[in-house]
This record gives sequence, C-alpha cells and structure tokens, in this order.
Amino acid sequence: MIKTIEWTDSGVVMLDQRLLPTQEIYNSYSDYRDVAEAIRSMVIRGAPAIGIAAAMGIALGIKMTHATEIGKLDRELDHICETLSKTRPTAVNLFWAVERMRAVYTRTRSQGFEQICKALISEAQRMHQEDIQANRDMGRYGQELIPDGARILTHCNAGALATAGYGTALGVIRAAVEAGKQVHVFSDETRPLLQGARLTAWELNKDNIPVTVIADNMAGHFMQKGKIDCVIVGADRIAANGDTANKIGTFTVSVLAREHGIPFYVAAPISTLDLSIPDGGHIPIEERDPDEVRKIQGVPIAPENISVANPAFDVTPYRYVSAIITERGVARSPYESSLRTLAEKGSASGS
Repeated sequence: MIKTIEWTDSGVVMLDQRLLPTQEIYNSYSDYRDVAEAIRSMVIRGAPAIGIAAAMGIALGIKMTHATEIGKLDRELDHICETLSKTRPTAVNLFWAVERMRAVYTRTRSQGFEQICKALISEAQRMHQEDIQANRDMGRYGQELIPDGARILTHCNAGALATAGYGTALGVIRAAVEAGKQVHVFSDETRPLLQGARLTAWELNKDNIPVTVIADNMAGHFMQKGKIDCVIVGADRIAANGDTANKIGTFTVSVLAREHGIPFYVAAPISTLDLSIPDGGHIPIEERDPDEVRKIQGVPIAPENISVANPAFDVTPYRYVSAIITERGVARSPYESSLRTLAEKGSASGS
C-alpha cells in the first residue's frame, strides 16, 4: 500500500506529492510549522490526508514544546491549532481533525505533560488507522454501484495519496477490481497542478489498473462518444443539502455527466460532511498562487504578470450528484435527511 503519511519517533514523514511521478521522495518533519507549510505547499493534499497531517502536526507541536506550566501549554496549543487551521480553508477535514485533537487535550489536560503528549500521539495514529478502514468500507459500499466492464471518469486525485491509504474515489475503483470486476479509468489531467495526470495515473499504474489520461477539455467528447459509464470523484466539503466542493473543474464534469445521463458519484468519509452549513454557497473557496496557472512545473506558459484567477475548488450542486458514498453507506437525494442519518448512525453507535 502507498504510504502517504506516517508518524515516527523522529517526526512526521510524508511522501512529497509535488515531485511525483518522476521522483518518489519522503520528507521528515520535526516541527509543526514545517508540517503546516507542507500542507500549504501541497507536499500533502487531499482532504482526509490534510486532516491527518494536521492531527500529527498538533501532536508533534506538543511533543516538542518548551512550556513548563499548563497555562503556557494552553496558549501554545492554541497557536499550533491556529497555525495549522490557516493552511487550507476549503477542506473541512482539517478543522474536524483540529477539534478532535483539542477535545483530547481538554480531556487529558489535568493529567500532566507526559500523558497529554501520549494521548495526542495516540489519537493522531488512531485517526490514521480509522481513515484507512473508512476507505475500505467506502470501497465495499461503492463498488456495488460499479458494473463489470465499467469505464470510469475521475477528476483530480482521490486515492491513497489523498488519504491515509487506499483512497475514496479510487478506493471504490480498487474495491471493484478486488471484487473481480474489469474496469478502465479515464483520468482527467486536472489543471492547473495536474493531479490526475501526475498522481491518479501513477497510483493506478502501480496497481495495474488500466488508465487513460485525458486533457480536462476532452471529458465531454468521450461522454458524447459513449465511452464513459460513470464518474467518481472525491470531496473536500459537503454541505447539508449535498452540494459538494471538490477540485476546480468538477462542476463542469458534473454538468456534462447530467447532459449525457451518466451517473455522477461522490466518495467521501463522514468527516468531510459539514452539516452546519445549509448549502454550497457557504463553503469557502481557496484562491491559490497565480503562478500555478502561469506555469507548469516552473515553465512559463503565459505572459509574465498576466492577470490570473486560480480558485482551487468549485461547488457541484446536489441535483447533479447521483449518490454520495461514505464508510457508513450510500446517501441519495434528499441529502438533507440521508446524510444526517448516516452522520447520526455513527454517533448512536458511539463510533
């Protein structure tokens, strides 16, 4: 299995996704500020993986603290959490992870530095393992929607690289293959950072799953020619009504799928749900460095200093989403009720 991120005694180890597919380099971080920068600069990316990185960053920050009394530790925790929370605004898993780590700190605050640190490290590691299991459960539910012989379109990377391992959208595809189904994946290149071409194709190629990379503007052509049977994407935040934020260009793909009568599936863990917001209009959209559009891998492709807009995500309206696949089951419209039912399913069981 691809190791995206790992906790070690010497620090947090991450596969540098900026260098794929040509270099497979693992970086080790011993300072929470470096973990924050790794999230911001997309050494690690993908909503579930960002959440785990933030949790490990918090554990690392407390482990390396120089605070000598609990009041100072309180203030240090606040600063660590704030630093990590400011890295990527759209992925709700980041904030979910920070709040979960805060809860552990509050619960163990009176037990001394050593116990606090031990509990935070254990919680971050638990979240890592839970994510892998959630992805496998998601795959088990989702693969039932995939017919044998399916030609599947993906956008961006929602695989092992975007999670603790196995993947969300790619986890569904992996599960279908493990169930004995024959599939062929069409991977949108995903401008401007080419996660589909660089990352999704790299992952699937490693697993010997047939994949064809296409430019983003080719999706409609292949749908029109009857060469796409379904679309599966991941998500960075899902509103209560089912509106879904995912990598920029996902909305376009959903409109094309709707026009051609092709099922459009979203695969995401429960931690990606944000039931506190009614719809996608409340999802903050990250705006990234214009040079990501002006250049590819550092090579200029547009006039220097030309005006550029670079939103990292867009929102797909719930009406274009055929189903949302989670580790607790598959939600269908009306999402206001089906998503809440799945969210409460875990709360009721104490999971």
